[in-house]
Amino acid sequence: MTGLVIEWDSPRNWHRRATRAPKLPVLEIADRDKVPFPGFDGVLLKYHELQEMVENARYADWRAALKEVQGIYLITDSTNGKQYVGKADGSERIPGRWTDYARDGHGGNVELRALAYDSAAGEAVKTDHARLFIFSLLRVFGPSTPSSDVDAAESHCKDALMTRQFGLNRN
Repeated sequence: MTGLVIEWDSPRNWHRRATRAPKLPVLEIADRDKVPFPGFDGVLLKYHELQEMVENARYADWRAALKEVQGIYLITDSTNGKQYVGKADGSERIPGRWTDYARDGHGGNVELRALAYDSAAGEAVKTDHARLFIFSLLRVFGPSTPSSDVDAAESHCKDALMTRQFGLNRN
């Protein structure tokens, strides 16, 4: 839903005659349902919110901000606290990488894929385990930051959070 934002010339008068309304300057046509970007430190999305963020026009500001940076992200399984540290660098950036997760729930990662499919019956059956994931950002980098710096930061986060030993990282 959209709304019209106009410049109001008098804070004491909250009504205008129809003949005067066309003279008020239009400041913007705003989307009332738009979800404002909370800043990189404020990104915290449940899986269904991540799916909305990568597809819904209401999150256009999020995608615009996130596509300008490379970053280290964290996926947390809300049932047991296990974490996965990943990176989004190069041309795909964060929205590109997170679109993979929104589409299939695992983004191609070995441990996340194991959670996405139940193979107890001998045949892999898709589960909805991804609905339990929480996505956040740990660190962002400018677009020209060398890949080696992003790789080093990702490795440091995996070591600091011990996600190889106790989490969902296998590399």
